Amino acid sequence: MQSVIGSIRYSFSMYVMGFVLLIGVVFGRFICGWLCPFGLLQDLLYKIPIFKISVSKRVNSILKYLKYAILIIFVLLLPFIFQDELGISDPYFCKYICPAGTLEGGVPLVIFNETLREGLGFLFGWKLAILIIFLIVSVLIFRPFCRYVCPLGALYSLFNPISFYKLKVNLSKCTHCNICTRSCKINIEVHKTPNNPECIRCQDCIEACPQKAISKELIKIQSKNRTEEHLA
Repeated sequence: MQSVIGSIRYSFSMYVMGFVLLIGVVFGRFICGWLCPFGLLQDLLYKIPIFKISVSKRVNSILKYLKYAILIIFVLLLPFIFQDELGISDPYFCKYICPAGTLEGGVPLVIFNETLREGLGFLFGWKLAILIIFLIVSVLIFRPFCRYVCPLGALYSLFNPISFYKLKVNLSKCTHCNICTRSCKINIEVHKTPNNPECIRCQDCIEACPQKAISKELIKIQSKNRTEEHLA
C-alpha cells in the first residue's frame, strides 16, 4: 500500500486493500493471534520467567490509539504527501519504524550479503535499535508491538466486531465473575465486549472461564437458494 501510494503509475492499491479487507471481514484479528510470526516471537519472549509490567487500564486506553495514528500518518498520508519530482515516495512505516521487517528481512539480508554489510549506515542502526527495544519490552509487556504500533493490526481491528469469526458469550451461563477479564493480557472485559477491536483471539478467556460460557464461532454464509428454501 505504501509503495503504490508513493508510486508514479498508481495512486491506490485496490488488489492489496481488497485482499486485506477480505481477510479482515472473515477473521478479524485472528490473524494477529495465530498467523503473525512477529506476534509469535513476542509471545515466546513474554514467557521468559522474569517480572512483568502490567499496563494500567487508563494507560492502555490511550496507547491503543497509537497504532491508528501510525496507520493514518506513516502508511497513508506521508507516502501520499511527500513525493519527489517523479511522483515517488518512501514506504515510511517500513523504512523508519517496522521492527518485524528488520528482523525478518533486513537482518537476514545483511548476514548473508557482504555487499550490503559494507554499505550499512545510520538507518540500519536506527531500525536495529527499534527492534532491540521491542524485543526487550516484549519480555516485560505482552505483545507491545501488536497492541500499540502495528498498522495492519489497527486495520484488522476495525473488523473484529463484524467479522465472521467471533467470540460468543452465553449470558445464561455467565456469572460475571471477571475471571475472563483477569486472564486477558490485553485488558479486555471479555464478558462485556467479546469482540472488542483489541482482541487478538488468543482464546485464553475461553480456557479460563469456569462456566464454559465463552465460545468461538464462524458465521456460515448460506447460499441464496438454501435461504429461500428455509424461508419457504
